Amino acid sequence: MTETPTMQLTEQDLAAYLAEHPDFFERHAELLAGVQLQSPHGNRAVSLQERQIEMLRDKMRVLEHRLADMMRHAAENEAISGRLLDWVRAMLREADAAALPHTLVRDMQQQFQLPQAALRLWNLLPAYTTQDYAADVGADIPVLANSLSQPYCGANAGFEAARWLGTGAPPQSMAMIALRASDETPAFGLLVLGSPQADRFTADMGTEFLTRIGHLASAGLQRLVRGG
Repeated sequence: MTETPTMQLTEQDLAAYLAEHPDFFERHAELLAGVQLQSPHGNRAVSLQERQIEMLRDKMRVLEHRLADMMRHAAENEAISGRLLDWVRAMLREADAAALPHTLVRDMQQQFQLPQAALRLWNLLPAYTTQDYAADVGADIPVLANSLSQPYCGANAGFEAARWLGTGAPPQSMAMIALRASDETPAFGLLVLGSPQADRFTADMGTEFLTRIGHLASAGLQRLVRGG
């Protein structure tokens, strides 16, 4: 007598069957009551219903953490927006055009907790060419500024602009932001931010906020520039 070959069911076959027959456990409800699973929160067996509840609780905890992160980021963004508004307000209130660059730098350092900040401007109107921010810069500085389609962030690689930040310890990381009337026009200045921390300004950080800083600073300083 020929033996009938035994059919081997795999886990995939079983899973596919249950997916195709969702009413299986309705017809065999007693199986659910007897299912015991290993709890991920201890060395004990739990029922299928308990395991499902634990899974839902785990998902809820993940969602709660995500919500907390979103709320924290929203609070941080709101605080940054408030400081940005205060900085712009300080620029608008400065009636002395010659003092505007100093106000811009000073309030930027205060609002954004920047250890070092400075700027240089060129192509200025005659009334402002004797100011410290109009000091001569090397020929490479305008070339560098014109090449910056977005702010530079990264290590201080011995940049000339780093020397504008004072006589103390040179910054370990820097941000350099070109100042220009529009994206299509040559730069008329360079705003430099420095930090003794190597990770304050990094090559992989986002530059959207610094770009906005550059646009606002450029708009405020245009009245000092020839043809501005």
